[in-house]
Amino acid sequence: MAKEIERKFLVDGGGWKDGAEKGVRLTQAYLMSGPERAVRVRIFDGGHARLTMKFGGAGLIRDEYEYEIPLADALELVTHALGSVIDKTRYRLADGAFVWEIDVYHDDLAGLVVAEVELPDEAARPGLPEWLGREVTGDPRYLNQTLAETGMRPKEAD
Repeated sequence: MAKEIERKFLVDGGGWKDGAEKGVRLTQAYLMSGPERAVRVRIFDGGHARLTMKFGGAGLIRDEYEYEIPLADALELVTHALGSVIDKTRYRLADGAFVWEIDVYHDDLAGLVVAEVELPDEAARPGLPEWLGREVTGDPRYLNQTLAETGMRPKEAD
């Protein structure tokens, strides 16, 4: 079983853009969703696809299983999406031993930019680039699963 250990932040500014790799356009649809579990299909630049199952809440650690699937199957599965289909571009930015993934959302989620960093263990402490905003690890409003269910950008807490 694979463990996903990651921290998530809002992005404040475009300082990440100069060092980022070319982006990959992602189409992401949730097929099943419930408390502490989700099944999604993701299509990468319209060329290949993966099916992912995640177990656990919005916290730092979740169980994750991911499998390549035929593109034709993925395209059909997207038609069974719960809520909205997410359209975003993902950029990767290496920073020492860590890689930041910056998601720039499109359509109804336009304006939302989120950065995630996967960690080898809970004790890992990556440097935090100046372009990061508020940490949203553990905030369920920023789970892609929630974004798909609501179809809207989260309202900021006061």
